[in-house]
Amino acid sequence: MQRAVRAFSVHGNTVKNAILHRIRVVNPVMRPVMFSRSLTSASMEEHGFESTTISDVLKAKGKGADGSWLWCTTDDSVYDAVKSMTQHNVGALVVVKPGEQKSIAGIITERGNYLRKIIVHGRSSKSTKVGDIMTDENKLITVTPETKVLQAMQLMTDNRIRHIPVINEKEMVGMVSIGDVVRAVVSEHRAELDRLNAYIQGGY
Repeated sequence: MQRAVRAFSVHGNTVKNAILHRIRVVNPVMRPVMFSRSLTSASMEEHGFESTTISDVLKAKGKGADGSWLWCTTDDSVYDAVKSMTQHNVGALVVVKPGEQKSIAGIITERGNYLRKIIVHGRSSKSTKVGDIMTDENKLITVTPETKVLQAMQLMTDNRIRHIPVINEKEMVGMVSIGDVVRAVVSEHRAELDRLNAYIQGGY
């Protein structure tokens, strides 16, 4: 997964520029049309590459992406938190203070918190509270619904994290994983290549 992320980060613009180069060099007759329509590389980037936001990702994930089942409290046992992750097939839960569902206290992840702080140290997940092992809110890396997908992917790869909370005016509105982000980037690149191909064929 990390290799796929790096590939898209490094080679995404290379693919786009190669096709744009083909339009300009291989088919110079189309140049006047390109300029008359103001279809520059920048405008393509604005309407294709790097245009998808985290809000789009949450919408694509559907109703369950609103964060209603993606949280636990600081007083919950680690056992219950991990059980919830397993039931919902997720690798992380946002942690909130009891009675404050929209106020984030931190995050607990299966790999970063459970494996490293419970399993490795031989602690009991049933007697340990989530608040004791979670990543505290002041160390959290978050995004907003307006954050571009490629920016989110860069944050996740740079900080070696697989899940990132989505915050809107200090309230949690959802969670995205590295898998969500990569799927969005794949879809975005595929759609952009289709548009460029259509332009080359004269159907843009």
